[in-house]
Amino acid sequence: MHENKWEMVIGLEVHVQLATQSKIFSGAPVKFGEPPNSQACAVDLGLPGVLPVLNEEAVKMAILFGLAIGAKINTHSIFDRKNYFYPDLPKGYQISQFEYPIVGTGSLTIDLENGDSKTIGITRAHLEEDAGKSIHDAYPGMTAIDLNRTGTPLLEIVSDPDLRSPEEASAYFRKLASLVSYLKICDGDMSQGSMRCDANVSIRESGSNKLGQRTEIKNVNSFRFIEKAISYEVNRQITIVESGHLIKQETLLYDSEIDETRPMRSKEYSNDYRYFPDPDLLPLKLSEELINSIKNKLPELPEFRQERFIQEYGLTIYDASWLVEDPELADFFEATTESSNNAKLTANWVMGELIAALNREELKVSESRISPEELAELILRITDGTLSSKLAKTAFEKMWEEEKPVDDIIEIYGLEQVSDDDEIKAIIKEVLESNPKQVEQFRQGKEKVLGFFVGKIMQATNGKANPQQVNTLLRILIK
Repeated sequence: MHENKWEMVIGLEVHVQLATQSKIFSGAPVKFGEPPNSQACAVDLGLPGVLPVLNEEAVKMAILFGLAIGAKINTHSIFDRKNYFYPDLPKGYQISQFEYPIVGTGSLTIDLENGDSKTIGITRAHLEEDAGKSIHDAYPGMTAIDLNRTGTPLLEIVSDPDLRSPEEASAYFRKLASLVSYLKICDGDMSQGSMRCDANVSIRESGSNKLGQRTEIKNVNSFRFIEKAISYEVNRQITIVESGHLIKQETLLYDSEIDETRPMRSKEYSNDYRYFPDPDLLPLKLSEELINSIKNKLPELPEFRQERFIQEYGLTIYDASWLVEDPELADFFEATTESSNNAKLTANWVMGELIAALNREELKVSESRISPEELAELILRITDGTLSSKLAKTAFEKMWEEEKPVDDIIEIYGLEQVSDDDEIKAIIKEVLESNPKQVEQFRQGKEKVLGFFVGKIMQATNGKANPQQVNTLLRILIK
């Protein structure tokens, strides 16, 4: 395959579940993991005689998102009925927005792996309700329907076809996840379906301005899978075109277990859905006063926080961008740094030991067994010479397991670093006397032998000797 002959053209439609207490057109609760069909009321089921009532908080969250991406907020928008028939859509239509969405054109800037940045256009973002869920493996030969998600408020964010690689698509998806977490309009938990992504993928000859026939990969719910799904689909399309065939417009599912896309159905066009304004819902009219009041509530956004971390804490672009992706992690870092007074060392510990421990047990930052203040105390014990880097890692593990402060752990396990000159000198002399051959080799110019001695000395002190002192005193005593 001649991939450099082809250019990918990718656009994403990201469905963000809004963090409201109730559904978008009813008072039914929105809770994950409840018994099937226990969260749907008469409005969600579309029973005769019921009317939808718009959730004000969902509207405010959509406006907040639009303002964060510098988008035009449409003061006049309309809810439409999108008609299609599927077992998990009890009304036979989904209430969405078509011609007149609440959020117009905006943009989002992503960071690329080579250090550059790229601005991705956002066509629109509109409010809609979610459908239910079809479960195909609960009963042999039958499909079960769970309508708990029916009516859950979604914000569908549609990008321009500006993405040119699976990596760019993943970076854009990540940036969106980070942004909605900062805005607190979504918890970003993909394992619970809080964010899902549809990818529109096509190829064209490099240098061409003409768009190729696209396919749509539905419901991808991880950053890694969006990369893999797009990579597979692009290679599939190249193979088809280079063998002289045409790409069919169709909707695909990505199977992560076998890493391939497969057809779900032929792709519909918008007129297949027979959109028309929902007669039960008035047009949504927003005042400038409401929009301005929401604008005043915008938090510090990730790109501004990243720049502040670089300027205020002297962090590298990489460290700052890594830390600000998750607002809870950025908060943890700042709270720790406030007490440790050492931003770089704090960043290393947060990005290293802390994240490793959280990932190992699949915990959120808010569930950490070590608080920012406790981690700061550990870092202070490194900077004041009480703990070596190696002993500090042991102390961290014990703090995590036993949920005790660092000073208690140091005392219980005798982890304090040996920094007494006389004590270290005595150990060095013993090691030198026991290894006269290596002493002679060093005196003949073999510098590498120093590593041998350092290892022996650290072994003799159970790793507790201050490494810098060992190196300094060793050079003095070996001459």
